[in-house]
Amino acid sequence: MSDQELVTLNVGGKVFTTRSSTLKQFAGSRLTRMLDGRDKEFMMVGGQIFVDRDGVLFSFILDFLRTHQLLLPTDFSDHLRLQREALFYELNPLVGLLNQEHMLQPRPALVEVHFLSRNTQAFFRVFGSCSKTIEMLTGRITVFIEQRSAPASSSNSLPPQMTLLPLPPQRPSYHDLVFQCGSDSTTDNQTGIRYVSIKPDNRKLANGTNVLGLLIDTLLMEGFHLVSTRTVSSEDRTECYSFERIKKPVALAMNKTLKSETTLMPEQ
Repeated sequence: MSDQELVTLNVGGKVFTTRSSTLKQFAGSRLTRMLDGRDKEFMMVGGQIFVDRDGVLFSFILDFLRTHQLLLPTDFSDHLRLQREALFYELNPLVGLLNQEHMLQPRPALVEVHFLSRNTQAFFRVFGSCSKTIEMLTGRITVFIEQRSAPASSSNSLPPQMTLLPLPPQRPSYHDLVFQCGSDSTTDNQTGIRYVSIKPDNRKLANGTNVLGLLIDTLLMEGFHLVSTRTVSSEDRTECYSFERIKKPVALAMNKTLKSETTLMPEQ
């Protein structure tokens, strides 16, 4: 059979058409023996090669043969059955990729926002399972501290001037950050109100509820989903908002220099 000749397969009732060369890439596979007539389990029926196996799973196998990559849907859960099909067809490189199942599973990124509103102040602490998420938020959040400064003139008739000192949020560790907004009514007036700005929004907000809403909007725009809310402490009424983002599974690619071997490498 010519490598450029089209072949039609009926796999468990699902029909696939592809080139002979696509199926014969691995000399030791049953697909190669099938096309060479050396495997009698497969039969020709109505111009189609009938294969009594799972047709839905074969679509992933054929995609791997066409691209040399294995990229499964985020909700895919039949890894063991797909591995069984790869073993049946004796596609060792695909079996090797499926052995890296932990790389194929969608991996969630988690974020928790702890929010405490007390009198005229609001306190925030953000925890993230991925340090890159915390780095992203640190780069967007700026705390502006209102400070009083003496007037340039020596005259006492002029009121003191107010300046805004920009500061980044604090980073206790790679996986969390803390900041606050509002005013502390128990201190003197040397330090005024703390404002918070979150890029790309240019507003400077002092109200804790408004800052919380803007922070939640920022996480939602980054692909996170709010999964739960709860009260952490009944004493100080700290609220906790939990977010989750499902990362895309990694596309695993076969080492193209060793097509017939099982040496594998993740796609960069």
